[in-house]
Amino acid sequence: MDSHGCSNGLRDEEIDAVAMEVTVVIVNTMGDKESSSHDMLTWLRQRRALLQSVAEAPDCGATCEEGVKLCAAVTSGVFLRQTPRMATGLQAVRDVTSALLQAYPNAIKWPMGRRRAQILCAFCEKGFPNCFGAIDCTHIYMDKPAGAPFENYYDRKQKFSVQAHVVVDLDLRILDVHVGYLGSVHDVCVLHNSQLFRRAESGELFDATPENLPHGVVTRGYLLGDNGYPVACSWIVSPYGGIDQGADEERFDKRQKVARGCVEKAFSRLKCMWCLFLRTHKTNLETLPQQFVAVCTLHNILLDARIDFDENLLWEVDANNVQRRVDLGIVGNGARGRGRCTNVEGELLRDALQDGLALM
Repeated sequence: MDSHGCSNGLRDEEIDAVAMEVTVVIVNTMGDKESSSHDMLTWLRQRRALLQSVAEAPDCGATCEEGVKLCAAVTSGVFLRQTPRMATGLQAVRDVTSALLQAYPNAIKWPMGRRRAQILCAFCEKGFPNCFGAIDCTHIYMDKPAGAPFENYYDRKQKFSVQAHVVVDLDLRILDVHVGYLGSVHDVCVLHNSQLFRRAESGELFDATPENLPHGVVTRGYLLGDNGYPVACSWIVSPYGGIDQGADEERFDKRQKVARGCVEKAFSRLKCMWCLFLRTHKTNLETLPQQFVAVCTLHNILLDARIDFDENLLWEVDANNVQRRVDLGIVGNGARGRGRCTNVEGELLRDALQDGLALM
């Protein structure tokens, strides 16, 4: 499922339900840290502005009672076993998703105008002119799927999952999301079956003012990716990889990794705020993509409201009472050894960016 609109209407009298659940997320993610009175006042003002923006959203039909409870389940990581009315959980999830996408149709969108200029400028300062964002995949873990060929969902970590690829900017804002592909497939396969790929290949996405790079290379835009995209296309720049690197290649890979680190940070914030997607859970394969897109929408709303994220949520204590980072589901399937790009245009772009960094 790509991040495009939803057309189903909802009941107008329940306009505050989404705001209620966003508030739950904010409270749950504040942690146990002590705050000064000034910090608390700032937080309260942010929360008030957020709730007001949700309540005043045009054509906002929030959710039915079942939808509210399911949204709360996504926050807590625990699904409800039943709903109090006749509406099914499946319909409730659709209601929640529909409400968010109708109220915020532009929450997830490709950057344009001033926003695009800000993104391009931010990446340029890191040594990547005309870069639109960074892309990566995350696995959403689930119980063994019923009524489906489960081996197709078995990923490299030997867990059942579906994949989502996400494009983010340096502010962690989600620009594109495609979710629902089998956990066993390669990142490139997920990409090739997405609307992002079709739009990029048609020339719709990367249309910035041409940037002249060393060796006569000209670029109008691209994304940064990991070694899971070594042969994907000419508009994803992956690291060189390998162990026999020259100084310039090593410098490039380090700078590229730092710049695309915004993807992992976005996954950290999103999954730790919405715990349902952090751990294995029982799910409905039909509604899972809808849930994830809805949460990505809320992720951007919370960023716009400048709601802080408690990074203590990134740590957990395992069965051996050892503290460790939570598993964000970034499995990775890059090639071993040197990640040579078989796409000639992509390799020329990477080499030109490398030489440009060497001159900085």
